[in-house]
Amino acid sequence: MTESQTFRPRWQEQNRTPQLSAEPSTIFRFLDIYETSMLRSILTVSASFLALVAQPISLNAQTFPVSSSTDEERSSRDDRQSDSRQDSQDEYDSEQSDGIEPTRVTDEASRNRTQSREKSEKSKSLFDRDPADTRKAEPNEFETYVTRMLGRPLQRFGADLVLPDGRDFERSADATIPPDYRINVGDTISISLTGSAEGSVERTVDNNGRIFLSSVGEITLAGVRQGDLKAVLTRAIGTQFRNFRVGVRTTELRGVRVFVTGYAVNPGAFSVNSLTTAFNAILQAGGPAAGGSWRNAKLVRDGVEIADIDLYDILINGNRAKDVTLENEDVIVIPPAAPQIAVAGSVRREAIFELRGSETIEDALRYAGGKDELAEISRVMIYSTDMTGVPGPREILAKEFGSTVVRAGDVIQVLAEGNLMRPTDRQSVVVRVEGEVVNPGNYYVEPNKPLDEVIKLAGGYSQRAFVYGAGLTRQTVMVQQKRSFEEALDLFEIALASSPLQSTNGLDQRRSEVQLLAAKATLAKLREAKPDGRLVLETKPDSQSLPRGILLENGDRIVIPPRPTSIGVFGAVYRPASFQIDETNPRKIRDYLELAGGTLQAANRGDIFVVRANGSVLTRSQGAFNQKALPGDVVFVPIRTQSSDIFTKIAQISSIVFQLGLAAATVAAIN
Repeated sequence: MTESQTFRPRWQEQNRTPQLSAEPSTIFRFLDIYETSMLRSILTVSASFLALVAQPISLNAQTFPVSSSTDEERSSRDDRQSDSRQDSQDEYDSEQSDGIEPTRVTDEASRNRTQSREKSEKSKSLFDRDPADTRKAEPNEFETYVTRMLGRPLQRFGADLVLPDGRDFERSADATIPPDYRINVGDTISISLTGSAEGSVERTVDNNGRIFLSSVGEITLAGVRQGDLKAVLTRAIGTQFRNFRVGVRTTELRGVRVFVTGYAVNPGAFSVNSLTTAFNAILQAGGPAAGGSWRNAKLVRDGVEIADIDLYDILINGNRAKDVTLENEDVIVIPPAAPQIAVAGSVRREAIFELRGSETIEDALRYAGGKDELAEISRVMIYSTDMTGVPGPREILAKEFGSTVVRAGDVIQVLAEGNLMRPTDRQSVVVRVEGEVVNPGNYYVEPNKPLDEVIKLAGGYSQRAFVYGAGLTRQTVMVQQKRSFEEALDLFEIALASSPLQSTNGLDQRRSEVQLLAAKATLAKLREAKPDGRLVLETKPDSQSLPRGILLENGDRIVIPPRPTSIGVFGAVYRPASFQIDETNPRKIRDYLELAGGTLQAANRGDIFVVRANGSVLTRSQGAFNQKALPGDVVFVPIRTQSSDIFTKIAQISSIVFQLGLAAATVAAIN
């Protein structure tokens, strides 16, 4: 459907011939217009073809289509002819009635305009400059001072809104247009009709604030509220049509040019749509610069200041009463920043805040979102840059928060007390008991309750309990093991890096490089290992109870395993396996090595070790071969390496961690 066929009487859609006696002149006018239009179309195509044939062919020059005055005149004549045809079709009386929004019928020309508009919006840059030239706000001197004081960076409040690259703060033209929006020059209005006259058109408000509809004439829309737009168009169309329904929407908003000046990160001219507010434009400009104010932006229109914008009022309170919608040639001025303070510690939002008047500590804490759950509620500490006062922090009690005025450069520290560590002997704890006990479960324990008392709470040991293999895992031990383990790996990494310089084994260069890569890969896997936090208990193989006097910590986990019936032999042996242990006929460790077929030729017999069920480690130098094997023992035979450098130690450690899953305590014992 073309725009010339937009508003058509219903009888044309239903292919019914009207009575000639009613309107004979209308049909004759329609036929004349149709013949004239067809003739002009044929002549236009013929002329275009002749011009193309007559044009010389050039291979050295590239030509681009340029709209000529003849094209513009022809387009103008076509529009006038289209309007004339619409006049002949729209002379049909009907009765006006209210209706619902119809389904929009889009013609080919409208689709082309929409595609062109979308392509233009994608390629358009908001800034009147290369986006690569935009920059971010650098920290000011006070930010640097606070960062050095706290040992970590602290940003100005609001700065995190504009730091991410590519964030678009311009209000989208596709957003819902508020009812109070005033239609202005350049806005595009889509109008659709159903009923006695059907079709759809898009019209752009001209420089006089009007649109033109065939058979209706000019309609003034500039200044009309978006909420009143449908009613205004219905009244205008109703002067010529009856019994119709009208649907109206604003499809495109005009662009306006505004200026953001002063202490902005990226000051300059901006092209935005007519829904953009001052707040949007400030953020599009990168926000206030290091020395710019977040609290005193000025909006100037026609040389007169019309708004004083406090961005904190929007960011903290959500109040956009002064966030004015921009108009063409508006100027936003960002003045220098007001005095600043910092709030750090146990608050909801640590930041550097800008003052606007005589704010108190209470106001500053409100800016920071208030204290969090771990904060001390009775006081805060203030560090001042005033050289005339007493050096060091000042303590301000809670009752003075509302009367103590903060000064430029103050740093307010909110202390935490909820996460303070208490003495162990004063802590009540929750302990988890699992395995071979009568009543496994979680038990609340009073302070200073020993380990054996918790076992009694669990009903005592079952008949199959193996007390010697009991495991006690603890969070604090896990943290300590992890720290020690990482330190050991760091030392290994340093030794590994220096190993090629110290190597005297005579290997050729390529072989050394291969070993170095393999060692690095092993070290990377070692860093993935996690200590289990197991605490090795001083128990004997025939113990019937756990040691007394061990104070429990919150989160402790006690696992009593069943009595094992095997001993494992792994590593460089002919037949790695687990062998059943006969406690009536005890054997030594060397006997189980022989059951595994003995050691391979590549085995390092000097470093054989045994890990016992309680987590302790027994090495050959401690007489491991001649020790009596115990239930749950694990014997490991490492492989001999070709040198005694760092590669040997890493091979041992990696074998232990990945084949046996030992704790960091075992690793420390090997070292």
